[in-house]
Amino acid sequence: MIVSIYHVLKYAPSCPPKIIKKLGENYTLNELCSLSFFELQERGLSTPAIHYLQQQNWPEVSEDMEWAKLPHHYLINFNDPDYPPLLKEIPDPPLLLYGIGQKELLFTPQIAIVGTRKPTANGRETARQFASALARMGLTITSGLAAGIDGASHEGALQVKGKTIAILGNGLLHYYPSTHRTLQCQIEKYGLLLSEFSPKEKPRAAYFPKRNRIISGLSVATLVVEAATRSGSLITARLASEQGRDVFAIPGSIHNPEARGCHALIKQGAKLIETVDDILEEIRPLLQRQFDLSLTVFAEEEKKAEAIKLEKNLMIILEQIDYAPTSLEVLIERCAGMKESLFSSLMQLELAGYIVSSGAGYTRLAP
Repeated sequence: MIVSIYHVLKYAPSCPPKIIKKLGENYTLNELCSLSFFELQERGLSTPAIHYLQQQNWPEVSEDMEWAKLPHHYLINFNDPDYPPLLKEIPDPPLLLYGIGQKELLFTPQIAIVGTRKPTANGRETARQFASALARMGLTITSGLAAGIDGASHEGALQVKGKTIAILGNGLLHYYPSTHRTLQCQIEKYGLLLSEFSPKEKPRAAYFPKRNRIISGLSVATLVVEAATRSGSLITARLASEQGRDVFAIPGSIHNPEARGCHALIKQGAKLIETVDDILEEIRPLLQRQFDLSLTVFAEEEKKAEAIKLEKNLMIILEQIDYAPTSLEVLIERCAGMKESLFSSLMQLELAGYIVSSGAGYTRLAP
């Protein structure tokens, strides 16, 4: 593996990415090291950066190179043929990527699914369902491995043996959040973990907004599932829009504060999404043009044929459950004549995937 300018200057002090990018596009590392102090100054390098470059003893770089020798570990610089082409198009692409897993996923069509870290049960299930459906159609689900919607999106893809990429806001030697340790290991095995931060770099608050540009930059579109008005996922949506990518948002209850960010996006021009078909309608031409990928749009008749037929008593109870949380007290009142069988019926409906339960009650899922 050849050491690149991008790799060495990543660790050089006082060395802005714009300078690194320009030098990397015009010189090899050997050519750059052969220049004099004054020639390097003329090309924009600071004195500390020049001293670092000229010492030609870069322990951090050597450490990274050893890490990259491990099975399925990768270092991908901006000039590498493995660098994802869509990511090159954004205004401030990462110049060095660290990866673990299946790097070929970088060349598959991706859709980002992001949202709040504190979703409702319905929001979590919606993210999981959309991710599963899109993954079945050949799309790679890209997200940030955060708690809430991000995690549910990765899980939805893995549940159907689909493809998923997690963009981390820390080095790949760390498990963050710790509750997603198992999920991170699954993605490492069946998908791809990706970060612009060196493997030992610990999570920092400033890193997470920064990595959002990679999530949107890798993807043909970004779908937001539940987001408060100050959610970090709105940063991802804004970046996607600035990068010229489609932004989609799923509306929610007007009483749900975690839906207000999605409503704001829709007011600003994001496409309102109710079904997977709404997404496919928008991205199909792009996928056919850039990836030669044809996707199947499920007709409503096919969806109905696939649905499990419910017994009459279960259907009656299901019709009493709202698409926003319905408390048990309200259900007991609405289903007064079926009180004895209510609890077992609710369990059957949840197991069949028609509803989800939470502390606030029971929520009906969209068909």
